[in-house]
Amino acid sequence: MAFLPELLAPAGDWDALKAAVAGGADAVYFGVESFNARLRAENFNSRDLPEIMGWLHARGVKGFLTLNVLVFTEELEQVSELLVECWMAKVDALIVQDLGLCLLAKELVPGLTLHASTQMSVTSAAGVAQAAAAGCERVVMARELTLKDLQRVQQQLKKRQLDVPLEVFVHGALCVAYSGQCLTSESLGQRSANRGECAQACRLPYQFIVDGEERDLQEQRYLLSPQDLAAWSLIPELASIGISSLKIEGRLKSATYVAAVTDVYRRALDGILEDPDSVRRQLELGFSRGLSTGWLEGIDHAALVHGRWSKKRGPSLGHLVKVHPNGWIEVQAEIEPIRGQGVVLEVAAAEGGAFQVPREVGGRIMDAVSSRPGCWRLKLGPGRVDSRGLRTGAPVWLTSDPQWHSTWSRQAGRETPPKDAALSLVVRGRIGEPLVLELEAPHCSKGQPLAVHSDRLLEPAKDHGLNRERLIAQLGRLGGTGWRLEHLRIELSESLFLPVGDLNRLRRALLQVMAEAGVVPGNPGTTHHQWPAPPKREERRQLIRNCMNRLPTDTGDQSPRLTVLVRSLDQLKGLMELGDETPIQGVVADLEQPRELKEAVSIARGCWSDGIWLTGSKVTRPDEGWTLDPLVRANPDGFLVRNADQLERLCELAPCRGDFSLNVANPLSLLWFLERWGLQRVTASCDLNLQQLLDLAENSPSDRLEIVLHQHMPLFHMEHCLFCALLSDGHDHTDCGRPCESHTVLLKDRSGVEHPLRADLGCRNTLFNGTAQTGIEAFPAMRSRGLRHFRLDLLDEDAEDAKRRVLLYGEALRGRMPSAEVWCREQIEHRLGVTRGSLRADHAQGTPSISR
Repeated sequence: MAFLPELLAPAGDWDALKAAVAGGADAVYFGVESFNARLRAENFNSRDLPEIMGWLHARGVKGFLTLNVLVFTEELEQVSELLVECWMAKVDALIVQDLGLCLLAKELVPGLTLHASTQMSVTSAAGVAQAAAAGCERVVMARELTLKDLQRVQQQLKKRQLDVPLEVFVHGALCVAYSGQCLTSESLGQRSANRGECAQACRLPYQFIVDGEERDLQEQRYLLSPQDLAAWSLIPELASIGISSLKIEGRLKSATYVAAVTDVYRRALDGILEDPDSVRRQLELGFSRGLSTGWLEGIDHAALVHGRWSKKRGPSLGHLVKVHPNGWIEVQAEIEPIRGQGVVLEVAAAEGGAFQVPREVGGRIMDAVSSRPGCWRLKLGPGRVDSRGLRTGAPVWLTSDPQWHSTWSRQAGRETPPKDAALSLVVRGRIGEPLVLELEAPHCSKGQPLAVHSDRLLEPAKDHGLNRERLIAQLGRLGGTGWRLEHLRIELSESLFLPVGDLNRLRRALLQVMAEAGVVPGNPGTTHHQWPAPPKREERRQLIRNCMNRLPTDTGDQSPRLTVLVRSLDQLKGLMELGDETPIQGVVADLEQPRELKEAVSIARGCWSDGIWLTGSKVTRPDEGWTLDPLVRANPDGFLVRNADQLERLCELAPCRGDFSLNVANPLSLLWFLERWGLQRVTASCDLNLQQLLDLAENSPSDRLEIVLHQHMPLFHMEHCLFCALLSDGHDHTDCGRPCESHTVLLKDRSGVEHPLRADLGCRNTLFNGTAQTGIEAFPAMRSRGLRHFRLDLLDEDAEDAKRRVLLYGEALRGRMPSAEVWCREQIEHRLGVTRGSLRADHAQGTPSISR
């Protein structure tokens, strides 16, 4: 490969970090105790940052810290302290999600490098440009992009004359939802995936319901659990596209996993992988739900999610031939089973639908006897193994292998010695003066120059003087010191002489002076650059205030305003019949069919003071600019924008507001969107609980915020299409026959709630919570903080239900009905009731914040 991408490996603890370096990683990424998207990992402590970075840099490896979560208002001071700690520890880059955090970092520590996390949901050149405008010097692209998409992005960036390195995941778990757009854990359990608290609801079984009938999918029950990504075979293609960094997922995994996986990708990059079968086995024994190249080779919905299991299985060993008495089974296998290996089989579930999960039968191989060619009798244990119900032909998986574990445990624990650190020196002098040897780089953290002088004075040279070759030969004799002479600057007036012994004494004297000053290889206080001192605590607080003071001032009008988002023309027509009965300010139409957009605008123009607005998909891929054309041609009064492509194109055409998909969770992210794009206002992130929402309102101009008061919260927003995968024989939208246009699909979870599934114009699926969330009980608290723009998001209501709901909330907004009564009526009239979700009013309290 002419171009060799960086190999970036995960580290959830010290053992994994050392395993990554031993395996040949060029860089590692890790998190600390807060502000990272893998809070379940052991993680590091921020106090350890100097030690971590010193250890990595001494071995020529970069370290990236994950701050890939949304930051709440009350946390801005805390995160500013962490930014300073990263700067002082010489962290090579921060991986960030929150655009407000980008703004803060650029103000506070402008020399600190930022990388845009995959949590930013970047799927296009417009997304890369937005991240670059926020100060990011690298962008981690969404996992859903194909090789063709990545090539197209590179071409589009070239046309923009924008040189931003791209990073791509090549191995590990795949989320079914777009990273940064998954609200499942927040909606169902108030555990935000955008805060590192993912509950992995995608790995659970679901019942598939089509047009009101439960569909028997046989063994398929894990309908939202993709196979794991393994793209070692595509490294040449990724390199030819110009991808700068290849990323391995796995901060929750063990050091042995990190060692085994990093080894494969290091060898793949170096072009020394040989046997694909042994590579696959090495990876599958580390962890595997089944391996695939994900979306990289193109979209194939049925292949991406097989649906048969969602936990680790390992490589296939073979299949069951017979169950013998006394705990013996007979299997047909392609490779010989070995004592000590772990295996697992499944007992096929009896009738009972998707939630009758197969029983696992497994254990260690206590004995293995060849019964005939290709077949072995296995004794499983320890202890009694219940093999009842096992059927001939059942697949057998290899879950563990002592030899594999021994090999990669040794590799993970292998010591990686420090590399010799680079040294730059300068020699200067004239006849009759001492020779001066001075350290040029690295710099002493205390700031003083480090130099030594010869005892003997310089003399005119009679034969061979102090030429470059002689000086490098003597001053470069640094073996065993941890240093290597990288650069020597010579400032000598003429041909001069000094005995070799004096040069050697000077070299040793300078090393002694350096050691006494703390300039030693691997010392985090040793740097090749002078790092300016960061702001102190009160300076940081003032800087945050100064940023907040850039927000526009609040307007005087305090009356509550209502916007309704409709998802059908029938809902829109129903609202038009209400006239002046409600305080509706405007309506946003979110319609799946482009042909309906013009009709919506033409029939609703002039009905409300704010007009009729339109909105599009949450995601725009590199070849999907055309999806914005119907919105533009419809010529609405404004747009509700949801991603960077819409921001770029639509903000120039009409008034725009931002939706909650922009993930505004603090005043600085709000500031970024208002300043950068001139948005009228932004809908607050759905990851905020009530108290966090009130904190945001207290520190922001409340007329620039909008709150979704009622909605069926979108759980998973995903590239994966269940309509195509389960209701067609096709691979993608080109050959599926569009079953989404003729069928209604629900997914029922283990608790019995049925969640509606919708497909958008780009064939992406959104699974909505079957239980609506309402914040109506918190309405008085929101009003007390000055919030006045509220939104109702309709889903599948008919015209009459839409009118009833809008009238009901309108009564509360006008003060004619207590919010508690609205809550009670919603509980009665909703088939599944309603939930307070994250907007529970009984947990809101006052918290200290940094006032504007």
